[in-house]
Amino acid sequence: MNVDQVLQLEIENLSPLRSPVMLIALTGLFDISGVATTALDRFAPADTAITIGEIDPDPFYDFTQERPQVEFDEGEVRQLRWPENQFDVVRCPGGRDLVVLVGVEPHLAWRTYSACITEAAQRLGCEAVVTVGSAAEAVPHTRTPLVTGSTTDPDLARRLGIGQPTYQGVTGVIGVIQSDLADAGIPSVSLRVGVPHYLMNAEHPQAIAALQTHLSHVLNVPVPDDEGELAEEVTRWRSLHDEVVEGDVQLQFYTRMLEQDHDRRAEAAIPSADDLGAEFEQFLRDHRGD
Repeated sequence: MNVDQVLQLEIENLSPLRSPVMLIALTGLFDISGVATTALDRFAPADTAITIGEIDPDPFYDFTQERPQVEFDEGEVRQLRWPENQFDVVRCPGGRDLVVLVGVEPHLAWRTYSACITEAAQRLGCEAVVTVGSAAEAVPHTRTPLVTGSTTDPDLARRLGIGQPTYQGVTGVIGVIQSDLADAGIPSVSLRVGVPHYLMNAEHPQAIAALQTHLSHVLNVPVPDDEGELAEEVTRWRSLHDEVVEGDVQLQFYTRMLEQDHDRRAEAAIPSADDLGAEFEQFLRDHRGD
């Protein structure tokens, strides 16, 4: 099995992209509560995004774990829906264009899957790739969650004031993808937002909002249009989270402890999204010159 057999891109009639950056979020271990995939879905709404290709799911999944779903379309025709890994192009007014991949973390053939993403990034001329994730962390639901980042590129790490990966041990497919991108000379950044581990079974629109606002500033692209709707969801879920905590004295104490720790860390957080955006743009201009 090779990339040509599973990667389908229809870009012959696609007009040139403007300084494109690829965004990737995959369901699975690094998409707690669906925060990362929901945030990227909002950058590529179905009514404006242009679907240009996909990765054939058949070689990459154990379908006893990631089962296809039976659905009815608008014409009430019964259809099978398989795990999707779809590439969408989003043309952003006044800024760069985005290539958005919202997919499902594969079970098998990680090298081929990663090679598909590298090939797509090269053929589309992507100047960088940003992977997005969400993780269960010791963070309070009463604070706007911090977005943290890392990159394997030492120059980019220095410019953005973020770290280079220091973790050693088992990794997910995102780790494989970032390694392959580095070998191909494509800069990549990993962004992650924390989700309160004591509320993992809930929804977390506040984390979605933090992630998409950060991406908007860093990439210099508009935030999704329905900000008012998301703000309402943030308020509604904050109330629900508060009710859970109010019913547990130990959880109240624990939340206050997390708030104190969060406030200390926020003072030494990575630079603001605006500062990151300026440095990221300068890095890409320099890289383009090379």
